Amino acid sequence: MALTRAGALRLHTQWLPGRGDGPRSDGPAVVLLHGLVMDNLSSFYSTLAGPLSRAGHPVLLYDQRGHGRSERPPTGYDRDTAVADLAALLAVLGLDHRPVHLIGNSYGGALALHTALVRPDLVASLVLIEAQLTGDWIEEMTDTLSVAALGLEDGRLRAQLAALGQRKEARLTAGADALLNHTTLIEDIAAGRAFTARDFARLDRPVLAVYGEHSELLPGARELAAQAADCELCVLPDVGHTVLKDATAGLRDAVLARLRGRVGAVAG
Repeated sequence: MALTRAGALRLHTQWLPGRGDGPRSDGPAVVLLHGLVMDNLSSFYSTLAGPLSRAGHPVLLYDQRGHGRSERPPTGYDRDTAVADLAALLAVLGLDHRPVHLIGNSYGGALALHTALVRPDLVASLVLIEAQLTGDWIEEMTDTLSVAALGLEDGRLRAQLAALGQRKEARLTAGADALLNHTTLIEDIAAGRAFTARDFARLDRPVLAVYGEHSELLPGARELAAQAADCELCVLPDVGHTVLKDATAGLRDAVLARLRGRVGAVAG
């Protein structure tokens, strides 16, 4: 693990070289984008990062701005700035010479899709895992984060967790408090917009969308599949929004199969 300077920001990164009998390690990198606030790169450790690396895919994980061990500036939590952070990171690591495969979970999926729309030169393909796409999700997320911010503001929850010896939970809670109450994250998300059918129609990168059959976000994924030129929708049974955690095996198999097809197409 390392702190890597990407523009004016230091981002916590981890690089896993491709191993095994799969694609060569000099093939397109896979970049993993985690979700918001309580999430960080560690959510991919035992779920996707290891299996992808063992299958021969070089993998980049990083804590996004303000998350995990990355620096937490007071501003810059909109999607355009997130894309700029990613572009700067790829450049400084020498990974900007060819497009990368982006895999995003939850809000990380929304960032992956936005990247493909505004910087398609960076993107070889997309895997969207339970990404928020359409409907009132921005308003709903803003409301949820605002309520969470109020609950964290006085610090009592963090103190209670620390007193109970739950140091990891206390640390995550402290990070969430810092993000929600001491940065513009909530305001920046509220100023964004949901994706539209027009966005999906102009998407020119292949997409695998993986959702749980009980997910409230599934209608947006179906609209994406209907409008995008190359989108495969994979619906995993008996799970909702927690696909990454609770349907890891099915997700892993779908992602590896998709990447094998894409690498084969590039090689051919």
